[in-house]
Order: sequence, then structure tokens, then C-alpha cells
Amino acid sequence: MSKRITIDQAVEMIKDGSTIMIGGFLGAGSANKVIEAMVKAGKKDLTVICNDTSFVEYGSGLLVANNCVKKVIASHIGTNPVTGEKMMSGEMEVTLVPQGTLAEQIRCGGAGIGGFLTTTGLGTVCEEGKQKVTVDGKEFLLEKPLRADVALIGASVCDKFGNLVYRGTSQNFNPLMATAADLVIAEVKEEVEEIKPEYVKTPYLFVDYIVKA
Repeated sequence: MSKRITIDQAVEMIKDGSTIMIGGFLGAGSANKVIEAMVKAGKKDLTVICNDTSFVEYGSGLLVANNCVKKVIASHIGTNPVTGEKMMSGEMEVTLVPQGTLAEQIRCGGAGIGGFLTTTGLGTVCEEGKQKVTVDGKEFLLEKPLRADVALIGASVCDKFGNLVYRGTSQNFNPLMATAADLVIAEVKEEVEEIKPEYVKTPYLFVDYIVKA
């Protein structure tokens, strides 16, 4: 059965109030056409998990700037002034997470692991409200896994089965996020008949639907 759907069909699957993982690093590797269509459709009350909120006019930042998002979980917001403004005014909740911790939380979510121990954030605001665990006399923070209702993946190439390849740095968070959501929609730039197994970065079994950008 073909996994190919239209952008409008993809947007219809994303419900108001959903938790969405959005791959990309400053918009590189993001499902930008789907994001634009989400803004046009007036999606709202989303919780967005992403590495950063990109820029005002691009990537996940476009959702923030157009009032589609109620909460952001990210490691960096500095390139999007609207995110900072909304955070300071209380209009939008922002949870800042160290980048490595964020990646591992998503990996744990995809692997079915209940959490992991880290010293990153000890003695800072990052430890507030978190459980501490002592191992061999050393203290760690327990970081819990992250999962989402939908993951929006930006890939360079897909084949007829739904296997994905990423070019350059566009890979970033995408392979991790593809494992950690109930529904995975991949926006791709190019389609080919088949990709050699050794080149596949995200296997087809993680991908529910494909949108051609």
C-alpha cells in the first residue's frame, strides 16, 4: 500500500492540542511545506518538541510566530525573538533542555526506556522538580523520555517503501524523532524506486506517510 498522501491530508491528521516533534536545526531538515500548511489551516494549542525554534518566517518558528503553539520544549530559542517575547509575557510556555539531554530523552522515548541518569544540569535551574539518584556515591538527575503524537520529518530522499535518506546536516534530530511518535509523516524532496539498505537512515517501518515537497 502506498504511503503517499497530500500536504492537506497530512495537515488534517494533525489535531489541535497535539504534541508534535519537528526535526530540523534552524529549519534545515524540517518539514517546511507541511508547517506552512499547518499555519494556513489555523492549527492551535500545539506542544512542539524541537531542537530550536528556528526563525520567525521558517521551520518551527513559523508556528510560534503565528500563535499555533502553547508550549515549546527545545534547547535553543535565540534565533527567534518571538519565542522569547511570548515566553517573557507568559503567552507561551517554554522549557529549555540541554541539547544532549533532549536528544537522549527522545531516543529513550523511541526505545521504550524509562529514562536515563545524567549529571548535566545538576546545581542549575534544570534540576528543579526532578528526581535525583545516587549511584556509587555520585548524584545524577533522572531525565524522563519524550514521545509525541506526531513527528514531522524532513528527508532528502525516499523510496517506494518509505525508507529515508538525509543529505548533509539535515539528518540532525530526524532519525531519533521518527522512532518516538505515534504517527510519523515525512516530507521528502526526491523520490526514487529503491534505496540500497546500507544508505538508509530511517527504515520504512518507522514511516507512516510520505508527502512530496
